[in-house]
Amino acid sequence: MAEQYGFFVDSSRCVKCWACEVACQQWHEIKAATVHRREVREDVEGTFPNVKRTFTSLSCMHCENPACVEICPQGALYKREEDGLVVQDKSKCIGCKTCGTACPFGVPDYLEVEGGGFLMDKCDGCLSLGRAADETPRCVNTCPTKALHFGKLADMEAMAAEKGGSRLEGETIPSVFVARRQH
Repeated sequence: MAEQYGFFVDSSRCVKCWACEVACQQWHEIKAATVHRREVREDVEGTFPNVKRTFTSLSCMHCENPACVEICPQGALYKREEDGLVVQDKSKCIGCKTCGTACPFGVPDYLEVEGGGFLMDKCDGCLSLGRAADETPRCVNTCPTKALHFGKLADMEAMAAEKGGSRLEGETIPSVFVARRQH
């Protein structure tokens, strides 16, 4: 495999404006409140008056060892050789939801299909929109505070290290680095 790509999320810059979520939904023509390819999560710690909040924009982790790929009975999910992104062949998806059960991050979401059943949906790094290798996903381009970054994993790791961030943990080895800051 060529070099793995991934995301760096700088939570010190995220203001929970949801521009990344809206851009994703708009570009992928996803009806609001149906599916979340990208989601701004809010973690709250402490008790009043010492409450701290952290906002983190997350999507598919494009793991190095994706459990969703391993468990899919139809081979509908696969890891691209050229950049390590985990993508879906929608024509093979049977909507069995095993990928959602296997994903330790709860990423796969499901669209109801006309006539009954479901179809899995998740971030594909905007490849389905024809994103070229030298371009970044729409969520990254849209973020007004530059909290989202996408590129070679080594570059994302270096950016995270500068901000005191680290790689998200997990057996599947997520390709996401996060620098956290409380608001």
